[in-house]
Amino acid sequence: MLIDCHVHLDSYTNDEVFEILQRGRDVGVGFVISAGTTLASTQRSLELSKTFPDFFSGVGIHPMDIEEPFDDSTYERLRDMALSTDKVLVVSEIGLDFMEGMPDRALQYEAFRQQIRLARDLGRPVIFHSRESHDEAFRVLREEKAYEVGGVMHYFQGTLDDARKVLDMGLYISLARPLLRLPHLQAVAAELPLDSIVLETDSAPQPFKPKRENWTEPRYTRFIAEKLAELQGKDVEEVVQATTANMRNLLGDGWATVETYVQGARIGD
Repeated sequence: MLIDCHVHLDSYTNDEVFEILQRGRDVGVGFVISAGTTLASTQRSLELSKTFPDFFSGVGIHPMDIEEPFDDSTYERLRDMALSTDKVLVVSEIGLDFMEGMPDRALQYEAFRQQIRLARDLGRPVIFHSRESHDEAFRVLREEKAYEVGGVMHYFQGTLDDARKVLDMGLYISLARPLLRLPHLQAVAAELPLDSIVLETDSAPQPFKPKRENWTEPRYTRFIAEKLAELQGKDVEEVVQATTANMRNLLGDGWATVETYVQGARIGD
């Protein structure tokens, strides 16, 4: 099955999420993991995960959404949410964003470090964001020993050197729709070992696109897998199987939880 390891579906209604997931199922998407970006969005993702068997969650605060210091109370609230259901598979979305106009970097650093520590406390991998901050993000990940729980650099668009630094930490590279259009990323992807790659869409509402059918959804995971297969000269089924195996390795004990819910849903169908 295909796996979309990073989406943002929390702002959709339940009916819309049902339709989005069904369109993904129609092309072989077995399940999605919806990232938290704030405490509220994390809570909403957890609610959706309790409604849909093939919907799993991350807990986290996005670097773009940091409005105040990440204190013990925030840590405990995220921890409590993560422990409230076995459908929380990752700590996500966390990281650094140094684009102009982003929150104070000192606040970002502290939130990033604390959330890696949370991941180690929970024994769950991280899915991290990095924009114009790769070297610093990698430094923090090493210093906080993120490699002990594993993780993913999401929405990767970096260089081959960036990719190698990620892989050297024992982490995975996540490829999304930019793979369909960026020549430099296609060149990098062609060189990556298949056992280092996972797939995502980063799906979220896109009202700036006038046609609703063009909004990014989990169903696009199929197109990303097909493009990766083309670039690497492999059969698409080999890519699907490899990226699924990579997610199984990343999630570790969490994979048993996935199988329980996803297989149960298939039996119900």
